[in-house]
Formats: sequence, structure tokens, C-alpha cells
Amino acid sequence: MLLALAGVVFCTAGSADKEKESLDPRLEAFRPFLGKTWRGEMTGSTKEKPQVDVSRYERVLNGQAIRSLHSINDGAYGGETMIVWDKTKQQIVYYYFTTAGFYTTGSMTLSQGKYTSLEKVTGDSDGVTEVRGTGELRPDGTLVTSSEYLKNGKWVTGHGAVYKEDPKAEVKFR
Repeated sequence: MLLALAGVVFCTAGSADKEKESLDPRLEAFRPFLGKTWRGEMTGSTKEKPQVDVSRYERVLNGQAIRSLHSINDGAYGGETMIVWDKTKQQIVYYYFTTAGFYTTGSMTLSQGKYTSLEKVTGDSDGVTEVRGTGELRPDGTLVTSSEYLKNGKWVTGHGAVYKEDPKAEVKFR
């Protein structure tokens, strides 16, 4: 879901000039992530069974949207998200499409380096129908995310990760 990428999550490839390009003012909270690639060790990851998420965000559509790509374990799973300001709803919304064949639609609030999100799942995702998540960009530069899934009618602990900027990391798809 978005937080796996969130990967929720917020990075992009680009030059310093690209970071200064126009961006919808309601998406400005994403600017600290633009031009950076993030690598996250996911909760439960071990040496024997690593779970590593790499994500990148970029300014697209003349600054009217942000596109995020992410992949886990070099493309074993991944997704693409488009984030925009919805004028009708007066909020940030996103659409997340996955390599697993399901997709989500959600909304997000951002404030002072923190976000909260809520998304609806469409398609077969092992009984998960909603995801809610949080993330925080900490003063030390790490991004910490966590999520919960509404699965079979009950909220259960989802995934989480601690991300650090890693310019050598790459989002990969198979």
C-alpha cells in the first residue's frame, strides 16, 4: 500500500534545479523528499529474510502531481502512486497501483514533517480492505512509517519501516 512505498516513502530523482521548479502549493510538504532516493528496512526484516523497500518521488505534470515508485526486495513487489490535490474534496488524494494486481485510493494529510493516510483497497489483497498509516520525517533525516490493515473486519498491525536517504539505491521492477 502507500506506506510500503511510503513509503510511502517520499523521494525523487532530479537536480537541484528540479527541486526549485513550481509545485502546487498544497503539495509543498513533499518538497523535502524530492530529489532523494530512500532505502527502508521493514519491520521484521532479518539477515536470513531481508525486507528492503526502495522508493523515489518526483514532481510530474508541471508540478500538479507527485509520482512515487517503490519496490521491495529488488522488485518482488512494488507499486506506483500518483498524488494530487483534489479541488472538490479539498484534500490530497492518491492512487496506488501494485505489481500484485490490486490498487488503492486514499487521502492524506501532511503537517510539520508528519503524515496520516487512509486508503481503500480494490482487488484481491488477501482480505485487506483498508489501510491507515502514519509517517514522520525526523530531525536526524530518517523517515519512520507504520500502518494498520482492516483485514476480515478487524484492524491488525501492518508493515512499518525506517528509511534513510540512499543515493545508490534503485527502484527495480521485474
